[in-house]
Amino acid sequence: MSEAAVRQSFREQADFCERLGSPLTAAVLRLLADRLDCSAATGARVLGWEGDPRGSGDVLALRLAGGLHALARSRSCPPLSDAYARLDPTRLPPALEVALRDFDAFLLPWLDGPPQTNEVGRSAALMAGLLALAAEHPYPVELLEFGSSAGLNLNLHRYGYNLGGVAAGDPESELRLAPDWRGPPPPAAAPRVASAAGVDIAPIDLADPRARERLIAYAWPDQRERLDRLTRALAIAAAHPPRLSRGHADAWLAARLAQPQPAGIARVVAHTVVLQYVAAPERERIERALADAGARATPERPLARLSMENEVLGQPMALTLTAWPGGRTRRLAEVHPHGSWIGWLDD
Repeated sequence: MSEAAVRQSFREQADFCERLGSPLTAAVLRLLADRLDCSAATGARVLGWEGDPRGSGDVLALRLAGGLHALARSRSCPPLSDAYARLDPTRLPPALEVALRDFDAFLLPWLDGPPQTNEVGRSAALMAGLLALAAEHPYPVELLEFGSSAGLNLNLHRYGYNLGGVAAGDPESELRLAPDWRGPPPPAAAPRVASAAGVDIAPIDLADPRARERLIAYAWPDQRERLDRLTRALAIAAAHPPRLSRGHADAWLAARLAQPQPAGIARVVAHTVVLQYVAAPERERIERALADAGARATPERPLARLSMENEVLGQPMALTLTAWPGGRTRRLAEVHPHGSWIGWLDD
């Protein structure tokens, strides 16, 4: 990839961050696009990037943005820490110069792998979907999630919610989610999660302090509410560790769906913003496993799929619910990628 293309990818990512409410990250990426050079190993590796810097497997700009946020949080580079703490873009140019010059060894490893986040705000959309399901199948839920990352959304029943005026979840929870609600409220049901398990190709070990800090660093520094949600969710996960497996979604899901399902349990497969990272053959195997399990579903042993995924790049996420027997799919809502607002469509 040419140097010009790499710089342009940083500018495009900056525009995306600006639209999603992170002007500080946008300012950082625009400065990097203009000022990165090859005088240090980090700049040389970025500008000589061999892959597609825009690709979902690379997301090069956010790799470096995460490293800089981690450096600011470490307080090892006072000018950068000060600029981030004050959320002051005017302090960024000299701070970034110091960071790139004097902390090359700190930043370089952040280019080795793509960013990995776990957006806790998406739990609000999933809980809204469970409300819709519970209105039809008032059974306890066996929740199966693929692409779970650190598994924080597997604890969704341990969070409290205000969803368009409808209370849900744990009213005593230290984490309260109240997204900006648009449209009619969801059903005032009472879903109960009996069990929850997930899989990820590279699950984050929340027992490792470095892994927790890395997860926090990929959240954007000027989105304080998002950082607070993540911190509170990590505290809940410390007390209630998510059940996570390492592996590919297709094989794990096929094995789980093949296990006998007790009568009076609603088995729910959930996923949020993961399909764009899954290769087509694996997606086909996931669809086949769901179709086969759906064909076996009965009113006493229902199956549902709760999906929050991108239908059109750059547009809101679509929250859909497919329920078996029958296989009817409903478009429940449009959702902000981080779950900060939900536009409810289902009636």
